[in-house]
Amino acid sequence: MAPEDFDNKLAAEMEADRGVTDPAMIVDVEGFEGPLDLLLTLARQQKVDLHKISILALADQYLIFIEQARKVRLELAADYLVMAAWLAYLKSRLLLPEAAPGEGPSAEDMALALANRLRRLEALREFASRMMDRPQLGRDVFGRGLPEPIAEIKKPEYTATLYDLLSAYAVQRQRTTLSRVRFKKRTVWSLAEARQTLERMIGQSSDWSRIDSFLIQYVVEPALAATVFASSFASALELVRDGRAEIHQKDAFSPIYMRKRVSANGFASSHDAQETA
Repeated sequence: MAPEDFDNKLAAEMEADRGVTDPAMIVDVEGFEGPLDLLLTLARQQKVDLHKISILALADQYLIFIEQARKVRLELAADYLVMAAWLAYLKSRLLLPEAAPGEGPSAEDMALALANRLRRLEALREFASRMMDRPQLGRDVFGRGLPEPIAEIKKPEYTATLYDLLSAYAVQRQRTTLSRVRFKKRTVWSLAEARQTLERMIGQSSDWSRIDSFLIQYVVEPALAATVFASSFASALELVRDGRAEIHQKDAFSPIYMRKRVSANGFASSHDAQETA
């Protein structure tokens, strides 16, 4: 295919690809006013004097057009960029001197190379368009649904006996309980200590006195109160049994009084109205 035929075909393809609704780039340069693709076609056919066309003015008009056209369609700007590049190339061939044979590729070779690159560009563009037009999963086509779940009915069967249950519980409890048991040592006031203390105290006075008044100094902490009073009361009963002391209590839960036992002719005769043990 000759370069002129390829150029005409390329211009027709660009015109068909843009369509009637796309805006056309209208250039206004010295000696020409009209669409850019028409200027390119006339320049290839040598019907326009390219010496009078300012490439700088063409580039400025192209940039203004691209700012407006890329909002509509980006590939439209690419088509016009190819046209502007062709015009710049043709004018450079006119301005530059003719190259000697064998120094570089001819205009026909460069035209064929550019045509091949344009074909590749068009093929890639068509491939990208086809890729985007393919059916997409989830939008155009849909996969098969998930299979229905199989219901599982579980019926447990217990084979353990009550003895097995209790044995398992005992083993578990043994793991969690303490293996060592320690009892806190408890301080106890013995009966012998209590009797010695009471004998020593009632020997100092023969008058009635409350038992707890004798023992209050021995209760150094609250935990000792119970053992001191219990041992003292038991020791007081032993002293009464042995005839060495006397005790009496007016009412239930009232204080208990104690004194040293005296003879009938002594101090005890003045207290006959009181109950004695």
